[in-house]
Amino acid sequence: MSERTLFDKVWDLHTVGTLPSGQTQLFIGLHLIHEVTSPQAFAMLRERGLKVLYPDRTVATVDHIVPTENQARPFADVLAEEMMQALEKSCQEFGVRFYNIGSGNQGIVHVIAPEQGLTQPGMTIACGDSHTSTHGAFGAIAFGIGTSQVRDVLASQTLALSKLKVRKIEVNGKLPPGVYAKDVILHIIRTLGVKGGVGYAYEYAGTTFEQMSMEERMTVCNMSIEGGARCGYINPDQVTFNYLQSRDFAPDSEDWEQAVQWWSSIRSDEDAVYDDVITFDAAEIAPTVTWGITPGQGIAINEVIPTPDTLADSEKAIAEEAYHYMHLNPGTLLQGTKVDVCFIGSCTNGRITDLREAAKFAQGRHVAKGVKAFVVPGSERVKQEAEAEGLDKIFQEAGFEWREPGCSMCLAMNPDKLQGSQLSASSSNRNFKGRQGSSTGRTLLMSPAMVVAAAVKGEVADVRELL
Repeated sequence: MSERTLFDKVWDLHTVGTLPSGQTQLFIGLHLIHEVTSPQAFAMLRERGLKVLYPDRTVATVDHIVPTENQARPFADVLAEEMMQALEKSCQEFGVRFYNIGSGNQGIVHVIAPEQGLTQPGMTIACGDSHTSTHGAFGAIAFGIGTSQVRDVLASQTLALSKLKVRKIEVNGKLPPGVYAKDVILHIIRTLGVKGGVGYAYEYAGTTFEQMSMEERMTVCNMSIEGGARCGYINPDQVTFNYLQSRDFAPDSEDWEQAVQWWSSIRSDEDAVYDDVITFDAAEIAPTVTWGITPGQGIAINEVIPTPDTLADSEKAIAEEAYHYMHLNPGTLLQGTKVDVCFIGSCTNGRITDLREAAKFAQGRHVAKGVKAFVVPGSERVKQEAEAEGLDKIFQEAGFEWREPGCSMCLAMNPDKLQGSQLSASSSNRNFKGRQGSSTGRTLLMSPAMVVAAAVKGEVADVRELL
């Protein structure tokens, strides 16, 4: 037996050579780009007189800066309009496929690639965005990269990378009612820490992940980076194959069986050797909410905010900073804290299954007075599907705003921003200071269902009370 992990197999298959630095020159099978990190990269190509080496392996869309209310061009934000024009011009000049607003295929980059079947098992994928780890849900090795690396991939279709260690994170059992994939990954990050995965790729395994849909798996892999891991992945199985079959870029009927056979072969071997193995019991995971200023500062909804004496010395300084910034007192319950804004969307939780689950809790209820609540589909396809199912009507009747696709308030590089010290219940992936657009704005991360519970109660609430 080879005793190799999926990571080992995919890495070796895409190795072009070893560089003098000792790093691997890794071929990138799919390069995803958007309007924020690509303009400078294209400018660097022009300065050097270079072309995009394999334009058919690059796909572009717009997501970060697009407004979710009025999308009329030119955008009111001059810089946003400039970025849009720069990407439009570059894609035309270099022959890159571009999914613009109104194409029917536009959306958050980590939503559109999977839903179109661009993301497939065994691939290496790169994008100038931290949450590229999302695509690992398919058994791909996917990296977020910086602007200079975007340039490198455009010019050479390769990256210089050091090989990672692999940690197997096994979760077994059935999740309790009201507990979702978002709670699982927040629980893992809470336990292992935001730096726990540095130098690692995370392989998620166990019966809990096997029972998850592809969209739930994407939620977990999406936040691998928040735990310090460079990427996270799940071995491809029948759930993966069922999701991919008949999608736009999936292998056609003649090649399908051969593709499935190959995808199955890259799974981690039964006797694969890992650098570390950690196990969790699904039954012990509760609805989880962040209370602080890192994704690792999370608690179960029925727990109190930790007191300094319960924390490791290395965590005390950031905890003190979080107490002050978040206006929260250690030793008290987060549940019952008043919220101002409730946001459902992002590359973590803006897919159709996220919206369906949230709508279950919104139906027949109404957003509390004084709370601003809105739903932002992850793509034009998600929006169309949700509207065909009447989800938009459910949300609107419950007092939620229904928006156009985009990253929205996940990072507020667009008009969707917190004001002052507003407290946001958010289904996104980061709760850093100022992340949602205000230097004093505060973010609590939670599942979409928990966001609905907060919206209708007007305060941080336990979604299990609405079951």
